[in-house]
Amino acid sequence: MHSHMSTSHTETTTQEAIKDVLPIFPLGNALLPQGRMKLRIFEARYMDMIAGCMQNVRPFGICLIDQGSEVGEAALPHRVGVEAHVVDWDMQQQGMLGITVSGGRRFRIAEHQVTARNTVEASVDWMPEAYAALPAEYASMQSLLQLIVADKGQDVIAAPYSFDDANWVGHRFTEILPIPPLARLRLLELEDPMLRLSIIFQYLSDHKLLSR
Repeated sequence: MHSHMSTSHTETTTQEAIKDVLPIFPLGNALLPQGRMKLRIFEARYMDMIAGCMQNVRPFGICLIDQGSEVGEAALPHRVGVEAHVVDWDMQQQGMLGITVSGGRRFRIAEHQVTARNTVEASVDWMPEAYAALPAEYASMQSLLQLIVADKGQDVIAAPYSFDDANWVGHRFTEILPIPPLARLRLLELEDPMLRLSIIFQYLSDHKLLSR
């Protein structure tokens, strides 16, 4: 009887405590949901970490560095990041792994630890990313994005395209605007896609990038 009670108690505690754990790659820039990023990896610890993710077809997390640098001691990441799925890779240079990643869901780090290999691992909470229709007042942003895609195509903005989705449009501008990485992260962190659009709309208007 006693063992049965302790088992059920352990089960409930474990149930409450289960969070997804992601290996974290702290970078000098932020990845965006549905965005693409090319990376060149030469540090053994990160090559091992990413090779492990590729073998197990598991994502890792990309977070902007809060303290530290990309090389050397494990850097402390900002708390909000995006899961990265490897979609292409090459090893054209010896000792260097080239990968292209696609951004998935946003997450918030609940807690993190530095592993024995001097990499960061974090338990994460996923952030919601529901479809939201793009309001008519931002139609000029939609047109500008369509012009950019027509001009630059896949090189700048990866398909599939969702020009009527407020989240997608906001994330694409966040990805391509010439703003500092921390400003990019602040836009990424916003829970409200309409607030993100209004901030970007203001930026584009101030810089005379929207046709009236």
